[in-house]
Amino acid sequence: MEIKEILAKCDHTLLSQTATWDEIKAICDDGMKYKTASVCIPPAYVKQAKDYVGDNLAICTVIGFPNGYNTTATKEFETKDAIKNGADEIDMVINIGQLKAKNYDYVLDEIKILKAACGDKILKVIIETCLLTDEEKVKMCKIVTEAKADYIKTSTGFSKSGATFHDIEIFAKNVGKDVKMKAAGGISSIEDAEEFIRLGASRLGTSRIVKIVKATEKEA
Repeated sequence: MEIKEILAKCDHTLLSQTATWDEIKAICDDGMKYKTASVCIPPAYVKQAKDYVGDNLAICTVIGFPNGYNTTATKEFETKDAIKNGADEIDMVINIGQLKAKNYDYVLDEIKILKAACGDKILKVIIETCLLTDEEKVKMCKIVTEAKADYIKTSTGFSKSGATFHDIEIFAKNVGKDVKMKAAGGISSIEDAEEFIRLGASRLGTSRIVKIVKATEKEA
């Protein structure tokens, strides 16, 4: 697979608590240069980043991040605020406790509310697979499909571990035909990226692929 094909599926990500505007600006520059699918950045930088990149790059941000236990009303406000500020894509974290308690209607309704708040913007649903059983992952595939979200996403990158090939295999078998898959967290090599894509992921949440490409360019 050509590296540009992999880069085109990457949400080039910087969500560190210490991220500065200079660092956000730098990943926006990388995103535009390497033609990544988007940059995924903290909500506080969305307006500044969108003003900077214009229509040259999609801006993705996170909602209810990273723990997911904000109220639905708070997540809805965050979503509307992010879109008003120029976000093109929204990555929301589900309420994991409600899923664990089998309050499936709560989880479903929340995703539906955020999907409505997104309008024509892309909604990705982070389910934090490292905290779930396989049964819960399958259930979330069904819920995300019913809620008509655009993507199911493995991880925040802020919990115990990130995406696994096993997670994407479960997603591929259980999501509806209109739901895409995003693997995120711990994607550390070109080989990993290629395997996630081979298994069906159409987005990768990572900063490392661009870093690898830049390091290779320096060596050339």
